[in-house]
Amino acid sequence: MSQKFALITGASKGLGKAFAFELSKKKINTILVALPNEGLSELSSLLKKDFGVESVYHETDLTKKENIIDLAKWVNQNFALSLLINNAGAGGSKRYLEADIDYIDMIVQLNVMLTSVLTHQLLSNLKKQDQSYVLNVSSMAAFSPMGYKTVYPATKTFVYNFTLGLQQELKETNVFVGVVCPGPMNTKSDSAERLEQHSKIAKLMLLTPEKVANISIKKLFKRQVIILPNNAIGINYFLMNIIPNFLKVPIITRAMKKEVEIE
Repeated sequence: MSQKFALITGASKGLGKAFAFELSKKKINTILVALPNEGLSELSSLLKKDFGVESVYHETDLTKKENIIDLAKWVNQNFALSLLINNAGAGGSKRYLEADIDYIDMIVQLNVMLTSVLTHQLLSNLKKQDQSYVLNVSSMAAFSPMGYKTVYPATKTFVYNFTLGLQQELKETNVFVGVVCPGPMNTKSDSAERLEQHSKIAKLMLLTPEKVANISIKKLFKRQVIILPNNAIGINYFLMNIIPNFLKVPIITRAMKKEVEIE
């Protein structure tokens, strides 16, 4: 078993937790990162017991730059890193004027600052390995602006563009960078209720976190830069790139308004 490690942010639940299980099944050691008191100790122990891999964890608030720097120093001093999954993020639907400053700041810090700073701080470690990977988690929301989300899709567009630019910069190196753009995932009990208010097309994009993690890792290791987890998302990606904003933004905004009204 290799003593190289994969680091996953936001590893305590949802897609991050699914990544932890998917990598452990592949006998890849993990470094799990999330907020304190979210069950990382138990998850780490479970992965070691069930899959015979090494798993360590680090509890911290990744909205603070100093904590990101401390995390990177700890990793660089103690582990050979062959995979970084920038999964931690924040979002949601809300009327912009009803969003408080802390809510807006959290989205920007996790989706933009964390992704770019942590990657920067761990890149020298990744470059030391024979082959290494970075997987950034964007969103289908990155394909278009939309009202009632406003900040979230803008930050996920950053993740998408950051990935494509970084991959071009690193294409002659041993570090491969990819981005996955999931659609809705049934990670919360009310996801199905919200989807009932939307179109049948939106429902076609719904996948479990486990399925997204499985597809993402497979395609990343096959060196696919843009990872679209299913055909419905692929069709949406194509359409969002050819339909002009003056047509698509009002339509998407109306759907987001329905989501806000449900909540």
